[in-house]
Amino acid sequence: MNVPLSIPSPDISSFQLGPFQIHFYALFILAGIAAAVILTSRRLTARGGAPDTVLDIALWAVPFGIIGGRFYHVITHPTDYFFPGADLWKTFYVWEGGLAIFGAILFGSLGAYIACRRAGLRFLSFADALAPGMLLAQAFGRLGNYFNQELFGTPTTLPWGLQIDPTQPAFPTGLPEGTLFHPLFLYEIVWNLLGVMIILLAERRFNLRWGKALGLYLIIYGMGRTWFESFRLDPTEFELGGFKINMLIATLVAAAGIILIIVQSRRHPDPETDPTRPAKQDGGESPSASVAVPALADAPAPHLQKDS
Repeated sequence: MNVPLSIPSPDISSFQLGPFQIHFYALFILAGIAAAVILTSRRLTARGGAPDTVLDIALWAVPFGIIGGRFYHVITHPTDYFFPGADLWKTFYVWEGGLAIFGAILFGSLGAYIACRRAGLRFLSFADALAPGMLLAQAFGRLGNYFNQELFGTPTTLPWGLQIDPTQPAFPTGLPEGTLFHPLFLYEIVWNLLGVMIILLAERRFNLRWGKALGLYLIIYGMGRTWFESFRLDPTEFELGGFKINMLIATLVAAAGIILIIVQSRRHPDPETDPTRPAKQDGGESPSASVAVPALADAPAPHLQKDS
């Protein structure tokens, strides 16, 4: 299919390497994880965290995130997986596409929280360091969607319209071959990369610690995703009040980011000087706590508050 002034979709989504079939979707997901780990590690180390901490947290967060992302996708697309004669093993075929970011964030956060507790690190300190890395990872992941031809919007006549193979399951019924669609994968890539720049630049001027960088991430991604969902062609069957569930959740995510910044700005007006979470030992403070306390003497005892 050759349509002038348009974006062609790839003819392949995987390649064979000996006995293994390598999917581009999986490669881009892995590349995004690696990029996020590297960026987050540099940011957290610069804030006083141990160099290997991020990798240790990733070993918890990534599996949790993959499980959560897949679970969310499957339950919001039930007819794709549950029908007479369906191969239920396909509910686990992550490499074929279908990782919902909202499920990945929720479950991945749980895994990261557990790992942060084990490492003696404040969860929100880690989340602040991760914020731009999350957007970077999501940008990589959208390239995987491009190879799977699974993320596009309504038909368009714009010169950057996306070609979709009419044999693809997601191709809308009733539309003629050659119809072009909004390249949502590209819109999200651009939006996410802009978000990375916004967070990094904002940190130079504002105190984005104590969860505020996380809040800014939630606002940026939530606002963008709300807009993209308004014209995304997606077979999800979950709606509430006539709105797609992903659109509503994206709006709530953005609102949660605003609330988080407001609350944490009031609770922690002073700069964060130590990302560690001092532990108590035999009714007293550990040696690490005795080092951290003097530096935080003028702060409202943040190490005694919950990671929220």
